[in-house]
Amino acid sequence: MSPAPLTVGTAGHIDHGKTTLVRALTGRDTDRLAEERRRGMSIELGFAELDLGSRRCSLVDVPGHERFVRTMVAGASGIDLFLLVVAADDGVMPQTHEHLAVLRALGVEAGVVAVTKIDLVDPDTRALAAAECAALLPQTPVVPVCGRSGEGLEALRAALAAAAAQVDRADRADRAHGALPPPPPCTLSPSGLQSAGGAVGAEDEAPVLHVDRSFTIAGHGTVVTGTLWSGLLRRGQRVVLLPSGRAARVRSIEVHDRDLETAEARQRVALNLAGLHREEIRRGDVVTVADGPVRMTYRLDAELTEGAAEIARQRRVQVHLGTREAPARVVDLGEGAVQLRLESPLLARHDDRVVIRRIAPPYTLGGGVVRDPSPPRHGPGWDPKPPKPQENVNGGHSRGLADRVAPTAAENPGELAQRLLAELRSDGAKPSGAAALAERAGVERREVEAALRELVAAGAAVRVKPDVLYPAATYARLREAIVALAERQGSVSLAEARDALGLSRKYAQALLEHLDGEKVLRRDGERHYPRGPARR
Repeated sequence: MSPAPLTVGTAGHIDHGKTTLVRALTGRDTDRLAEERRRGMSIELGFAELDLGSRRCSLVDVPGHERFVRTMVAGASGIDLFLLVVAADDGVMPQTHEHLAVLRALGVEAGVVAVTKIDLVDPDTRALAAAECAALLPQTPVVPVCGRSGEGLEALRAALAAAAAQVDRADRADRAHGALPPPPPCTLSPSGLQSAGGAVGAEDEAPVLHVDRSFTIAGHGTVVTGTLWSGLLRRGQRVVLLPSGRAARVRSIEVHDRDLETAEARQRVALNLAGLHREEIRRGDVVTVADGPVRMTYRLDAELTEGAAEIARQRRVQVHLGTREAPARVVDLGEGAVQLRLESPLLARHDDRVVIRRIAPPYTLGGGVVRDPSPPRHGPGWDPKPPKPQENVNGGHSRGLADRVAPTAAENPGELAQRLLAELRSDGAKPSGAAALAERAGVERREVEAALRELVAAGAAVRVKPDVLYPAATYARLREAIVALAERQGSVSLAEARDALGLSRKYAQALLEHLDGEKVLRRDGERHYPRGPARR
């Protein structure tokens, strides 16, 4: 049996030679942007295939500059082992510690340290740098290497292969103790893995891919890339894109420039999706299956594994999950648990990892594990109802705090609410009010207003004014567009927001006032200024 796919992620301070080392290991230059080559620094994520002899792994190369830590987190989410790069002439630097904090928060324990640029220092300095790295990560192999001459590359490959085997052994041990589901079956039915209500395998084996890039190829259509966190994807399979809920078909699959019929968990995957336009997809979206385990949510209950005491003291933090992030208020639940009340939605499932960062000044506080991806609002001392596991569409059982609370109407919007949500989605940036929706649906206005309250309580919609309500995904896009405009200009006026988004005064004003009230923007006279997490 061939080894399971794995993804390696680089980490380390800017200008320590990550991209040069990746080029030496893979033969691929992951700095694909003209600006990256001009500036001599990585800005975006880069990808390559790494040949370790006994196996091939995907490799994600991340930026090292402190301004791009959010991009590094997006790239590190979903990796299995790390390649930490430390330059011999610099030693351990601030972003070395920052990236290690991210890796710890994500639970990535296996890896290798490469001490680079050894051709620039004398033997004593090289030994000092290696000793510093060994003291920082006592259980991790340290390999001196030169990306330019190739010295030490074979030793580095061997160390990475050993670390990959360590991940394999840990997976087998977890399965033996019931911490992981069994491997998915190797054969598929002609129709693929799923359709709504027809997926095979346990909940954790539903396909989940967090999108980190999307683009269009002339003559082929829309392509998205990401690391497949779980499950399998098959050519021809029907999938959905969250949070929009739009359906698509997998036209083709590539893994490192090779056309495949099926992609496996932990592989870097490029999907050509039929039925979606490039403008409908952005980094942070999730490709999965209908009725899968991923939920769009404005609240998370998390068990903190790193930095619990400091996180619990914060009022607001930045929460990273997958390739998406959102500011959140922190409610300390005690005993190392928090509720994160998000200001824009994340896409989560049970046992996903979150990275939690301070907003200003920005740095990584720690992170933890999602124990409930859609909890009710509660504080410390909350007494959940008796356990009542619910079978999901895949035949498994979900876990976490949410499973110990009987679902309410607010958490599961009814049929009318779902119909109204579809109407609001079709309205785009100019949603109809309750009276118009009632006329279109052929029901009483009071029924519509009750259904709209269900959508807001479930986090599926956001009320920006009493009669202006947006689907959560539409609101998130408009919010990001307004904040981006305010950031670019330093501030934004009502007229500028109206014209840039093609809105009427009514909707532009409602959005700006809501963002002021949420403390995303700050109004001063006729202008609205970004504050807190809006500044990057």
